[in-house]
Amino acid sequence: MDQESHLRPGDDGEMSFFIGRALLRLQDTVVTAMSCALQRVIQGFVVFSCQLLLLFFATFLYGSFYYSYMPKAAFSTPVHYYYRADCEYSASSLCSHPVANISLMRNKKHVLKLGQAYRISLQLEMPETPTNQELGMFMIKTTCFSQDGSQMASSARSSMLRYRSNLLRTLRTVLLLPAFLTGATEQKQVLEVELFSDYTDNPYAPLVTAIIEIQSNKVQIYSSQLFVHAQFTGIRYLLFYYPVLSALVGVFSNFIFLSVLFVLSYIRLLLMVERKAEQLRTDGPVSERERNMNNHQQCDESDVAAGTAELLGPLQITPANLSREEPHCHVGDSTERNRTEIDLVRLK
Repeated sequence: MDQESHLRPGDDGEMSFFIGRALLRLQDTVVTAMSCALQRVIQGFVVFSCQLLLLFFATFLYGSFYYSYMPKAAFSTPVHYYYRADCEYSASSLCSHPVANISLMRNKKHVLKLGQAYRISLQLEMPETPTNQELGMFMIKTTCFSQDGSQMASSARSSMLRYRSNLLRTLRTVLLLPAFLTGATEQKQVLEVELFSDYTDNPYAPLVTAIIEIQSNKVQIYSSQLFVHAQFTGIRYLLFYYPVLSALVGVFSNFIFLSVLFVLSYIRLLLMVERKAEQLRTDGPVSERERNMNNHQQCDESDVAAGTAELLGPLQITPANLSREEPHCHVGDSTERNRTEIDLVRLK
């Protein structure tokens, strides 16, 4: 006999039932896996968004701190001198010393930050003329004033051109002749005179102006610049000379601090939600118990009223009162209910 003859009539139905059941299980597994994957993706996106937001706030806090804490590292301004030239004698073309008035305000703000030490220097670009060579030493006097005109600081420094012999000047001229002819370089010297080495501004009377006076009538100057350099120490030194490392440490510290605050806030929120759920679970049976007690109390009151009516007699009770009081009783003893029904029949 063939193998088909050995198959029972219900084998095809059982096989299809098992196949359908397997397909349903596979479908449930796929749906569960997809839902779990979608939930993981949503959770990952939420976590990534929160971390990105915390990183943004950490960077913003560090930038705000750096901008408010760090002063300007350097400040420079050109120095323009003025003097009198209406001389009555011909010995010199200058009647007064070159003087410059410099403002230490920019955009209505003080250049010097309170509590910060500064190095103030004057840069002079002077030609190597015979007049400057014969000038020798000359004095540079600096006086600083506050808003009310009070003198807050003063200094006097001496300077002179570097000495070069005639032979050295001749050799230098010959070697640099093409540069001199094309204008790439000039026969000049740049002198830098330190006016204040470690100056800290007074918080009660900050500096507003500085007057520089060169005490020589024969000095010749191409141009002049005033430089103010901040002398950083401590945290400002690290922030200025190691900006990348300081930024990484600052942003990472802010990120850790904000993350701890966020986690603590989230845990507190979960505890509050769990506490509310526990209160709801505990308050449910209590309210049900109170409701049952109220029902029993109402039934007891109705039983007492029925006993009182029985004692007073049939004329003190009307059917309206009975119909108004009867529905309030939902729970009571079966014997008492039967006795009440007998009493009602007797009254009728």
